[in-house]
Amino acid sequence: MVAGDSRRGRLREPSVHQLRLLLVTAEELHFGRAAARMFISQPALSQQIRALEERLGVSLIERGGGGVRLTPAGSAVAEESRAVVEGLDRLLQVADSHAGAMTGRLRVGSLGAEAAMPHASMVLADLREHHPQLEVEVRTLGFIQQFDSLTGGEVDAAFLRGPLPSGFQSLQLATESRVVCLAGDDPLAGEETLTLAQLEDRMVVDMPREVPRTWWDHLTVNPRPDGTAVRFGPVVRDTEAMVLAVLQKRAITFLPASARRLYPRPGLVYVDVPELGESVSFLVWLPANRDLPAVRALRAAALSTRQQREQPRAEH
Repeated sequence: MVAGDSRRGRLREPSVHQLRLLLVTAEELHFGRAAARMFISQPALSQQIRALEERLGVSLIERGGGGVRLTPAGSAVAEESRAVVEGLDRLLQVADSHAGAMTGRLRVGSLGAEAAMPHASMVLADLREHHPQLEVEVRTLGFIQQFDSLTGGEVDAAFLRGPLPSGFQSLQLATESRVVCLAGDDPLAGEETLTLAQLEDRMVVDMPREVPRTWWDHLTVNPRPDGTAVRFGPVVRDTEAMVLAVLQKRAITFLPASARRLYPRPGLVYVDVPELGESVSFLVWLPANRDLPAVRALRAAALSTRQQREQPRAEH
């Protein structure tokens, strides 16, 4: 290849940042949401995508209305971009492990608002304090993606709720009581506590078939202690849809007690149900990722902050 051809080839090479922007846009199919995830303005995101299209000489995204759609070329380029970005992440992790520097990128999943919980916020704050050069991206996960995102490599670790399927490693972070979520005009909404027997005639929201059945059966206490099977109703894919189903009086659901703070809605009531037991929060990762430098740093932050939270209790 002559020098001119080499230079033209380099001019066509996209930046890794542009490829990351394309991947997030492909996931969200919405410029506003993609820009928010990447902490840039929507015009800046659109400008970078256009610059990427100009460098590659193909149209990647069809724009129209509020959303976007990938062109056939965009789908193909996005697939190849993921391999490039993931390959670079692995390269940086290898380099970091030899250099001792904690840089690179860590992708952390969060089941719903789990990353906003005090214990998870403390972990992320500790990680950023001790490793300010490490880029930490938090990705919100629905019920279907929570485990698949780990096995599929979309995230390196995740804040999830138990019980956990086999094949994962975890660190328990916190526990809290569980409650039933009822419509405000439900005859039982005024009670201070309820039993499962009092709720036996209520329909309960259900999970998509992709969600491990044992996980949802455990959380809904199915079957009930007397052997009665739970009557399942509408299928939901995330907590917002779950809460909406209750507001629409289509079903009830069970949630951690922190839902009172995280999902307050006019027309919703949360009531304690001691028989539900505790909800347990975990930091979860695959065994193969355990000793990746960024995951190791996250695990250390989780262990450190857990010890800090437990210290006052140990002193009494």
